[in-house]
Amino acid sequence: MLLAAGLVATTPLPVTYNSLPAVAMTISEPGAAPPGANEWSCHSTKRPVVLLHGTHVNMTLNWNALAPLLKNNGYCVFALNYGGLRSGQVGGTEPIEESGLELAEFVERVRMATGASEVDLVGHSQGGLLAQYYVKFLGGAAKVHDVVGLAPTSHGSDAAGLDRWIWSLLQVFPALRGLVDATDPAALQQLRGSPFMELMNSTPDTVPGVRYTTIATRYDGIVTPYRSQFLDGGRNVVVQDLCVNDFVDHLALAFDHVALREVLNALDPPSARAPDCSRPVLPLTGG
Repeated sequence: MLLAAGLVATTPLPVTYNSLPAVAMTISEPGAAPPGANEWSCHSTKRPVVLLHGTHVNMTLNWNALAPLLKNNGYCVFALNYGGLRSGQVGGTEPIEESGLELAEFVERVRMATGASEVDLVGHSQGGLLAQYYVKFLGGAAKVHDVVGLAPTSHGSDAAGLDRWIWSLLQVFPALRGLVDATDPAALQQLRGSPFMELMNSTPDTVPGVRYTTIATRYDGIVTPYRSQFLDGGRNVVVQDLCVNDFVDHLALAFDHVALREVLNALDPPSARAPDCSRPVLPLTGG
């Protein structure tokens, strides 16, 4: 099967829209690349795609479905564990500014390996915010064509309305604030009202010349309210507007066949097609 000039796949990789096999894989192979990713000799006429996982997870767990799906559709796929990786499992905890520098270095490596002038970035949760930060503040606009966010923390989460309570608690107990800053600063940076979110919100959501797509679920209990994920100047999609039987939550959005169909549509609009709504999507596992 010819996928793109210079990239031929004889046997498509299996794509499993279920988070449980991803959990099993990351336990058995901590820190490993997801299927189909980081083949550094890969070449394609399509732009390479860089996948950015969310907070407290890793590239294997987050991208066990999307990486092989992209590979089967003719893309060279790359992923990294950014922001530290404790026990080979827990990533994305270090300051987002430092993770941005990791991403910048990784993008250069991908561009050099593939010969591509631009890459596409797909990020889940913090990964979507990280892509936005890189494009806005680290020179990524000249090197990125598409930013696709799956439930990104674009404007910060209000933690289901608890953000003010959390900030007050940290102010009353400075030792607790110090502990969080030392062990999990990225999580605090994504809370509404943090200095990092004030920086992100101080400039327009989008950068001219870069195409943005945000894919969200109404049942997101992590990045709340879910509409805070949307970007002015970008295309914003709610999966329930496409398929009413989609009950996916924040964590399982990366295993939702509806959401991942929209990722493909965002990266290649001329080949876009409507998602299949014949089967339901469940919280936690996806489908």
